Amino acid sequence: MTTRTRTPKQPPAGQTVGYVRVSSTGQNEARQLDGIAVDRTYTDKASGKDTQRPQLQAMLEFVRDGDTVVVHSMDRLARSLRDLESIVTGLTGRGVTVSFVTQGMTFTGDDSPMNKLMLQMLGAVSEFERSLILERQREGIAIAKAKGDVYKGRKPSLDAAGVAELRRLVAEGKPKAQIAEQLGISRTTLYAHLSAAPT
Repeated sequence: MTTRTRTPKQPPAGQTVGYVRVSSTGQNEARQLDGIAVDRTYTDKASGKDTQRPQLQAMLEFVRDGDTVVVHSMDRLARSLRDLESIVTGLTGRGVTVSFVTQGMTFTGDDSPMNKLMLQMLGAVSEFERSLILERQREGIAIAKAKGDVYKGRKPSLDAAGVAELRRLVAEGKPKAQIAEQLGISRTTLYAHLSAAPT
């Protein structure tokens, strides 16, 4: 009688999962993980003020031991230091590696004290920068109201002629930073106009 020896089934190799967050539908999410090979991507078009984002929660539920989560930068994953630490330690505690492209840092759960300190420092800096932006916005609104101006929120940045001029300058090969300065818009707004279909 011949006895067959079963070969143990090998566990599947870990997947590389991308997480992308943009704060508005006008932003181009494709640039965040451009050139990085991922098995699947979860994209939220929402504020990072908290962790209650549909695709973030779906990603957290999907990943398993051995997977790697890749994010463009720490502020794309979380806006507050508390949320950043909670997400990263929660993932690494389950055997999931977390990698931030912009900061060039990877966390595995067996991180050195220096790595943990860097996570806290960079997260705190990101949170501080965000609070400064919000404070400047509030101050600007208060000043406008004090002068008797009516605060109506953000106006359209470029009209049709401005968009046409933008596209012409880009086609000529002029640096995008110079174009944005010339037209009086941010680079984020410039990219939003470029990603929109021409009308």
